[in-house]
Amino acid sequence: MPVVVRFAPSPTGYLHIGGARTALFNWLYARHTGGKFLLRIEDTDRERSSQEAINAIFDSLKWLELDWDEPPVFQFARANRHAEVAHKLVKEGLAYRCYCSKEELEQMRADAMANGLPPRYNGYWRNCEETPPKGINPVIRFKAPQVGKTIINDMVQGTVELENSQLDDMVLLRADGTPTYMLSVVVDDHDMGITHVIRGDDHLTNMFRQYHLFKACKWAVPEFAHIPLIHGADGAKLSKRHGALGAEQYKEAGFIPESMRNYLLRLGWAHGNDEIISTQQAIEWFDVCDVGRSPARFDLQKLLNLNGHYIRQSENQRLFDLIYPLLKSDKFTDRVFSGMTGLKQRAKTINELADSASFYLERPSFDEIFSETNLQTRLNESSLVYLAQFMEILRKLVTFKEGEIDSFIRSFCKEQCVKLNDFLTPARIALTGSHVSPSLFEVINVLGREECMGRVEACISYFKTL
Repeated sequence: MPVVVRFAPSPTGYLHIGGARTALFNWLYARHTGGKFLLRIEDTDRERSSQEAINAIFDSLKWLELDWDEPPVFQFARANRHAEVAHKLVKEGLAYRCYCSKEELEQMRADAMANGLPPRYNGYWRNCEETPPKGINPVIRFKAPQVGKTIINDMVQGTVELENSQLDDMVLLRADGTPTYMLSVVVDDHDMGITHVIRGDDHLTNMFRQYHLFKACKWAVPEFAHIPLIHGADGAKLSKRHGALGAEQYKEAGFIPESMRNYLLRLGWAHGNDEIISTQQAIEWFDVCDVGRSPARFDLQKLLNLNGHYIRQSENQRLFDLIYPLLKSDKFTDRVFSGMTGLKQRAKTINELADSASFYLERPSFDEIFSETNLQTRLNESSLVYLAQFMEILRKLVTFKEGEIDSFIRSFCKEQCVKLNDFLTPARIALTGSHVSPSLFEVINVLGREECMGRVEACISYFKTL
């Protein structure tokens, strides 16, 4: 049977990092097996669901380049189908109507707790032959097995079991006729032909209840794979302080999709010691059975380093297109494109890349340069001499190509017995406003003779006023 998996988020907020990983694992397993990856929006919580959140989920999945194979299914629109299944189970004696009031249920829970038992419904109406009370709309409850144990082989967790005495008779239909999550999930998974349910292990206990509901409906039970949750680098539950943002926020922060996919893939799954894994390799190698049982640890610094790697590997045109909306000026953007090879070597995010390109768009502010203690310590009386000599070199250059610039300056420094870094530092500061930049030979080539001479001359003039 072809593999059919689904990602089923609730549209009550952004697509968090754990949800993005679940979507990725489902997508990879579908692509690895030649199956289908489906999307279901579980929007039955009408008070918390929003169109904005639905759009955010779609946008995040598209940004991560996780494409689904059929139109999305919206769970709320299928409520009548869910109710139909519940009523059918009542007719077959596999579910029943419960008329307990809110107060009675609260008393049952209190009594159970007083006896050291879990606070839950005691099954009063399961076999009750009393005449139903008037004025109470009943819920429909599922008749869970009460003896024996349920044993399920989970593709990640291995063999898991539960004593059936721990199962209560869960509600399938609420008093207002709306279906519960447990019912909706099972019906939708069956109707969508889902063969493998891959989700977080916070759903592990749900599996036992859903398993019996599949069995009661005489439907094939899908394979289950419950992947461990993600923790912070300190081992604590993942939170915003660990960098647990929504996928859209990572995009806004300057991360690119292939680095996010690569990083999320390595949260709980590995292929030997490989750290850099292309999407094609991931599709070829990934199997959900290889996901580890221990919680993965989210490390923002590792993600940043990985993002920097993928930025360096990206084509210049693509990076230019990504940073163009972030540039502070529309003038001289041709310089940014020409200097992209050098710029992308240091940036770890697209935002950093855009910021680092600012010196190509406008001349440095010498008020700011000479007010920075870090730069002041790198400029002295010798710097003024070096800048004047640098001006002469700029005048003598013929082709103004990187090779010529490199050779000319190195030869000059050797003849003058001057350290290359000592000579270039004041020039770098004058041209870029920083002591750190791409190769200065590349910067000189990109800026051109006139602009370089203008910046150095302005720096010398400012220097002399101090």
